[in-house]
Amino acid sequence: MQSWHLIGNMVKSCLVACEIVDTMDNLEKQLICPICLEMFTKPVVILPCQHNLCRKCANDVFQASNPYLPTRSGSLTSGGRFRCPSCRHEVILDRHGVYGLQRNLLVENIIDMFKQESNSSKPAPEKKEEMPMCDIHEDEKINIYCVTHGVPTCSMCKVFGAHKDCEVAPLSSIYQTKKTELSDGIAMVVGNNDRMQGIISQLEEACRAIEENSRRQKTLVCEKFDHLYSILEEKKRELNQKVTDEQEEKVNYIRGLTSKYGDHLEESCKILEMGIQAMDEPEMALFLQNTKPLLKKIEEASSAAHLDKVELGYESMDHYKVDFKKEGKALRSIDFIQDDDDEDEEDEDAGAGAEEGEGSQTVSGGAVSATSAQPSAPPQQMSSSPSAPTSTPST
Repeated sequence: MQSWHLIGNMVKSCLVACEIVDTMDNLEKQLICPICLEMFTKPVVILPCQHNLCRKCANDVFQASNPYLPTRSGSLTSGGRFRCPSCRHEVILDRHGVYGLQRNLLVENIIDMFKQESNSSKPAPEKKEEMPMCDIHEDEKINIYCVTHGVPTCSMCKVFGAHKDCEVAPLSSIYQTKKTELSDGIAMVVGNNDRMQGIISQLEEACRAIEENSRRQKTLVCEKFDHLYSILEEKKRELNQKVTDEQEEKVNYIRGLTSKYGDHLEESCKILEMGIQAMDEPEMALFLQNTKPLLKKIEEASSAAHLDKVELGYESMDHYKVDFKKEGKALRSIDFIQDDDDEDEEDEDAGAGAEEGEGSQTVSGGAVSATSAQPSAPPQQMSSSPSAPTSTPST
């Protein structure tokens, strides 16, 4: 009976030990970093999505996601972002970078307790130092460096192989030299990236300045052309008004003359009626008495000498002629001018432009200046006043 009791206790102890081992294994799985796939190393940071990462792993992910982020003296000058490797949640960092994330002290304490328990329960495995082996002599480790060819090799290659006539050096000395060179190269690339980022910022600023200057110059050119349009519209109204004035003067004169001829016709009709009635008078004495004044009135009615006559071509308006060939050529020649080439011409035209108010107008705009050439007053081949009506004496 005692034997069976001891055997039962031993079985229970084994089962408890197995449960403890399983629990430790499950706990160890929860303490594995998703980046390096090893147990978290201090310090452990908490992402906003509540997942944990080693600070070094988080920094590696951050640097990989932001390769061109400008840095100075190893410190960030601006924030960045990366995605959590566990849930792909976007993590936005401030200018402190990964060092601005909160540490998970609870996980760090659990890791310490787990390591202490693991160290006490099982012996630490012996760490074997792995060294690469020579490709030609498979049993020989690579332990020297060929300075001539710039490759690591083994002692057998130096004694009997391809590097027997080459200069060699210990790996440790070459290791430190190459590591220093690589560190300097990395620093040089980082500095060059900073300069490139600065150049890119300057180029982007130059693009914005060019677009702004272009908009400003277009606005100024439109203003100058609007001013030119207003001058042309004003001149057009002025010339049309001259034609309209002569039109009204001639039309009024013709209408007045029509009214006079109408009055004369009406008077002639009345005299004609009186003459017809006098022809029916049977009494000779009375007929002769009324005939003398009637004949005088008929003579006056038959004469239109007192009425004005319209000369031939009075209604024509062809004397208002304009020729804009010179002005059209000047308008078609409007263009941007160079300051150095046209400074003298601009000075010569300044006086005439001040008198007429239509001089060369320059728009400053960096290396070139825009000018709006305005045409001079159009040559008008017009008569200053309409032809005066002339009267032709009647015969």
